[in-house]
Amino acid sequence: MPAAPANTPDIRALTEDDYPAWVRALGTGFLRSGEVGEEELAVRRGGIELDRTLGAFDGDRCVATFRTFAQRLTVPGGAAVDSLAVTNITVAATHRRRGLLTRMMTEALTAAKERGDACSTLDAAEYPIYGRYGYGPAAWATEWEVDVHRTGLDRHRPVPLPPGARIDLAGAAEVRAEGAALHERVRALPDRQGTVDRSARWWRLATGELDWPGSGWKRPFHVLYRDAAGRVRGLAAYTVEGRWEADLPQSVLEVRDLVADGPEAERALWHYLLSVDWVATVRTGRRAPDDLLPLLLPDVRAARTVHHADFLWLRPLDVAALLTSRTYPVEGALVLEVRDPMGLADGRLLLEADGGGADCAPTGRAADLVLGVGELGALYLGDESASRLRALGRIDEERPGAAVLADALLRTGRRPWCPDTF
Repeated sequence: MPAAPANTPDIRALTEDDYPAWVRALGTGFLRSGEVGEEELAVRRGGIELDRTLGAFDGDRCVATFRTFAQRLTVPGGAAVDSLAVTNITVAATHRRRGLLTRMMTEALTAAKERGDACSTLDAAEYPIYGRYGYGPAAWATEWEVDVHRTGLDRHRPVPLPPGARIDLAGAAEVRAEGAALHERVRALPDRQGTVDRSARWWRLATGELDWPGSGWKRPFHVLYRDAAGRVRGLAAYTVEGRWEADLPQSVLEVRDLVADGPEAERALWHYLLSVDWVATVRTGRRAPDDLLPLLLPDVRAARTVHHADFLWLRPLDVAALLTSRTYPVEGALVLEVRDPMGLADGRLLLEADGGGADCAPTGRAADLVLGVGELGALYLGDESASRLRALGRIDEERPGAAVLADALLRTGRRPWCPDTF
């Protein structure tokens, strides 16, 4: 970790005594109340590993927060790699521009590299911050607002389902069991790159078994889609804001979660959500930019894009492990020279893909492409184009045609997507 100038805050892993001040600083940093009750402290404590949680302390006051946890990230082809998930980053307005985030980030990334994590991931609240630490925007998200009455769907008939299939409202306990098992199957599918694992605690929070006063959380409705054999193939969670205008229902349904192991279940769940009585507007929540939703509507223009932005950022730590973990649609060989100012993932490697898996190892051959570690992070899950980054001057092509070959090797048929904020 870089040496701290004199009279700067002390950065350390938390102790139990530090924990309340750290949570107060977190609330202040995210512009919530700096006051915190005992119940909130108790609920939050169950999700925090003290030895992976850093705080910067100026005397007794916590002025910066930083937390990590172990995560499994699905990559193209359905395999999963170990990732350092970074979250809860704040620096007090009184202590900005003192290098606190750089010191905490360097310590965490160095430890992750030594631990053997292949990469690090985070959801960036602001775009300009994390590129300087080697992160690149690897998966984007889009939210639509659907005018239900314009969709062209017949809301007065039952949701069209295959023979024997059904959609049922479900209780919290059933969702925790069936939803967790479904999600584990879905995140191992070959085209679900960007998906991350969900802990038992995640499901307890999502279903209301865990909550704390003042969080603003609203208990959702849950529905499960079952096929003719009774197997759960899809799950949707949603809340409804009741609205009436001139004695006409104008309620707004907001989708919290929609998980399906195939297009049949996904289409059925969207049709159900667009058929709920009294609902005039459906807000989809963050979805993959190439979600099925707009194109499954008879009138596609009933879905209006209200949000589209970068979401999951990825920072390579072990380039060879990352590149050999995913699959490739074509054969090809590339020499990549990766430059990393932090010295964690730089080097020149030969990637040899066979149209399925790949080998990747250090090489003395001349580079075909020269790129920063953040650019590799943006390319890795298959969303970004090497040709576009070359046109922007962010990749150097040393061998003609290398960027086009990189696009053929790295890009995926469906766009990556991370359903979860962390």
